[in-house]
Amino acid sequence: MNNPDEKKKFVREKFSSISSDYDFLNSLLSFHIDRYWRWVTTRMLGEYREGTVLDLCAGTLPLSLELTRQAPERRVLAVDFCEDMLLAGRRTMPGDDRKGRIMPVCGDGEKIPAKSGSCWGITVAFGVRNLANTQDGLNEMFRVLKKGGKLLILEFSRPKNPIVKPFYNFYLNKVLPRLAGLVSGDKEAYEYLASSIAKFYEPAELLAMMEKAGFSKPWRRPLTFGIVSIYVGEKW
Repeated sequence: MNNPDEKKKFVREKFSSISSDYDFLNSLLSFHIDRYWRWVTTRMLGEYREGTVLDLCAGTLPLSLELTRQAPERRVLAVDFCEDMLLAGRRTMPGDDRKGRIMPVCGDGEKIPAKSGSCWGITVAFGVRNLANTQDGLNEMFRVLKKGGKLLILEFSRPKNPIVKPFYNFYLNKVLPRLAGLVSGDKEAYEYLASSIAKFYEPAELLAMMEKAGFSKPWRRPLTFGIVSIYVGEKW
């Protein structure tokens, strides 16, 4: 992928090909810990229980569902640039009131289809790596966020623990692509997952990019031995 357009095309096609198995594989491959990660992320938006939250790179809507479950008055604008992922999420959505409070929209994370200052919170779960231009995406998130609002980025990181690190790398690079490839029929999509984690910014670099976008004193909360991190930014 030599340019942003190529990356966008590749990522859209790969996510489209695995959309029907995406939720099942996420839970299987993370040993169901992904639910805990989304729960923690949503809890960190506890002060914004009403109004609209943007769930960017919403995929099959698991975080949107958690955002509306924890706050019955909250509405979620769920944006993803892969329509098949959003459709897969809609097909499996529970038939409760959350269905009316989640608004799926197919759109680009670097040109967010929302008005400036329209959302109290923004969440991005495992999607920042897939942006063709991360800084452009962060700039857009800052634009859409209300003054006093909060951005939460849940993303994979590379654990530094000398005991955890070799096991994690072996699982990520050897076990996960083969197992996911057998289930989904698209091993390449999960090889991309491993390579995108390996090539992603160091935490300090991403925090610096958030600050450049305008977020005040961004900080990071590691989870599960540093396998994932929540990056927090506020707009003042």
